[in-house]
Amino acid sequence: MPTWDELFMQEEFRWKNPHERVVALVSLLRQRGARRVLDLGCGAGRHTVYLAREGFEVWAMDIAENGLAHTREWLGRENLSAELKQSDISQIPFPADFFDAVISIYVIYHQTYAGMLHVVGEIHRVLKRGGLALISMQSRRGWRYGQGKEIEPNTFILNVGADAGVPHHYSDLAEIAELFQHFAIRQVEQEERYEEGNRHSHWQALVEKE
Repeated sequence: MPTWDELFMQEEFRWKNPHERVVALVSLLRQRGARRVLDLGCGAGRHTVYLAREGFEVWAMDIAENGLAHTREWLGRENLSAELKQSDISQIPFPADFFDAVISIYVIYHQTYAGMLHVVGEIHRVLKRGGLALISMQSRRGWRYGQGKEIEPNTFILNVGADAGVPHHYSDLAEIAELFQHFAIRQVEQEERYEEGNRHSHWQALVEKE
């Protein structure tokens, strides 16, 4: 199984452009007067850099030092700043009610469903009341659903691709409602694209801590 440090040494995992949902979220955050944002599982830093560029106070965390090193170097090139922390997402090392918003794009489903529930609970803990979270989940419509070794219902350790060996959990709408039962779900959209004839499918959920 590759480590995330090893994966972030590969250019294909060092994405450059921010996700369109994050770009769209910025105007809503400004309307609400949000300042402090956590990029949970920041990877190589595309959203950390984008949000810092947009004037937010950004905290970013990832388990991979290679990802954080790339993020740190990118911030330096643009004369931007953010607080970077190396940590597993299962333990967010910040106090309760600390952030105005949390984003976590293509991250939290790399584990079991119980692990996802725990991370969502941590997100709820660190968000201020009225804070927003934008979270990605894998959809069961994706072409890799069912591939590899099933270690629990709808969680598979993949056996193909550069991330072979990495767990992936796949959700449906009923499960998303359960995951975010302690939030107000503001929007859930299914994002799909095709590459080489294969369908990639994710849910993007915008939720609010009431």
